[in-house]
Amino acid sequence: MSVDVDMRVTLGSLELRSPVLSASGTFASGREFSNFVDLSRLGALVTKGVSLDPWPGNASPRIAETASGMLNSIGLQNPGVEAFVAKDLAWLADSAPETPVIVNVSGHSVGEYVRVIERLESESGVAAYEVNISCPNVDAGGMAFGTDSVAAAEVTAACRAATKRPLIVKLSPNVTDIAWIAAAVEGAGADGVSLINTLLGMAIDAETRKPKLARVVGGLSGPAIKPVALRMVWQVARAVDVPIIGMGGIMDATDAVEFMLAGASAVAIGTANFIDPTATVRVLDGLAEYCHRHGIERIGDVVGALEV
Repeated sequence: MSVDVDMRVTLGSLELRSPVLSASGTFASGREFSNFVDLSRLGALVTKGVSLDPWPGNASPRIAETASGMLNSIGLQNPGVEAFVAKDLAWLADSAPETPVIVNVSGHSVGEYVRVIERLESESGVAAYEVNISCPNVDAGGMAFGTDSVAAAEVTAACRAATKRPLIVKLSPNVTDIAWIAAAVEGAGADGVSLINTLLGMAIDAETRKPKLARVVGGLSGPAIKPVALRMVWQVARAVDVPIIGMGGIMDATDAVEFMLAGASAVAIGTANFIDPTATVRVLDGLAEYCHRHGIERIGDVVGALEV
């Protein structure tokens, strides 16, 4: 049965033309991908992490291929919020004015998160914020904000007080109960959650007896983590009422459908972009084809439709 598919979705007050987003850290700010992808087709473009001051990132080597995945230890390298506004945000305003921009916000302390948002509040090109709570909290000895419900709620509440724009919190999977963290940030004012960030892993070169990453451990992404990501999205969907952006090993439209069936209102494409720079629009076309094939008129009807 062929039907006209309504591909629009909503994330709180944010209305998106499609459910496919770029995942932070894998798409930069879209400039490098604009020769391959019509950015106006994306539901939103999620930027690489933006911090208050420039972060140099970690020493090399900081990327290692693994079975069905990739380890990275980039270290949130970025030129800081002022350079982001002058270069990337300005470019997006000229080159993709119709595409909502969700700025991924990073910080070493609650105050740094807030100051990044305060700086961006005057910029009309920002549609929403994605708060990355996997950053090390220097005030708590380097513990990631996202591994403790109290710390996660604290940074969320502070960011919430700094803006009326949609606030999405990106959750770390390196926890015992991700649903508990999700409920904490929802209670602190988050309009949505995105999950999962990378899983902590490592790789060793048996010949040299050395780790393949300079910092020894890094974040595992790609198809290898998809079953874990799906499980966590399903658990969080049962624990909160705010919308979910699902991610973690999505390589094709079938993967995306699975995340939406588990409860994700939208999906973000990450590691697949390194393999195929057209991955985002390929997944989007595949979602439309899936709906046509199943006689589904609204992509939103797929969300949470898992039969158990």
